[in-house]
Amino acid sequence: MTTRLLIVGPQGSGKGTQGVRVAEAYGIPVVSTGDIFRANIKGGTELGLKVKAITDAGNLVPDDVTGEIVSDRLSQSDAVDAGFLLDGYPRNAAQVAYLDDFLASQGASLDAVILLEVPRAESVARITERATIEGRSDDTEAAIAHRLDIYETETAPIAETYARRGVLDRIDGVGSLDQITERIFAALDARGIVR
Repeated sequence: MTTRLLIVGPQGSGKGTQGVRVAEAYGIPVVSTGDIFRANIKGGTELGLKVKAITDAGNLVPDDVTGEIVSDRLSQSDAVDAGFLLDGYPRNAAQVAYLDDFLASQGASLDAVILLEVPRAESVARITERATIEGRSDDTEAAIAHRLDIYETETAPIAETYARRGVLDRIDGVGSLDQITERIFAALDARGIVR
């Protein structure tokens, strides 16, 4: 069975951690734009240098660059055959339209969208802790606030788009890792998405 999922939520909501857990349970690859960008930054590629300059300024990578990277990754055999869990894309209405067009060209659509809901103060605390542990240069206080503002104005509204389509599951993102994972599994089970 092919399972196509999207996980969204503010920075610091646990998307990356929960995405890996869900993807492993369903046997699908995680397609994380952040991971792809970070790998390119670490590798010193042309894309990596461009992305680093953008993210160090607290900005998000342009839609056209992100769309090309995502569609290329979703065209690889593992994502075509088994499905995928998208993390970090789409993050605005234009990217939703791009993803819709790409999936429609493959005769596909998303099976479910997992929205991790976390209060802003909790997101900030988690990101600040992560910055200390991982030494991430893009997690300055100003950059965190800027990214959360962008999330609230651009990304949060896409949840309503998916809610209208009947594929959105709102998940309380506060609690232990296992509690949150179980909430996600329960929502997907209720949709008949089989592990």
